[in-house]
Amino acid sequence: MPLQKSWRELDRDAVARAPDRPGVYELGDGSGTVLSVDHGVLRDELKTALTYGDGDRVRWTETHTLEQARELAADHRERLEQ
Repeated sequence: MPLQKSWRELDRDAVARAPDRPGVYELGDGSGTVLSVDHGVLRDELKTALTYGDGDRVRWTETHTLEQARELAADHRERLEQ
């Protein structure tokens, strides 16, 4: 089950708009296929993803803590694999 958010182009503007807070994010290709799910401090994680060209699009959801983000990412990965 994908995150219930709209895709954004993974570019400098998206990174600048990403909150400096913990969360879960999906990276996708140009057609919206989910390539990966991860967690961390969103702005930092997306800077890295942009630098390494890990996807064309991104969507995210914030959490209150890194632990909450880690748990949500694990649950989210399990749903995608089903």
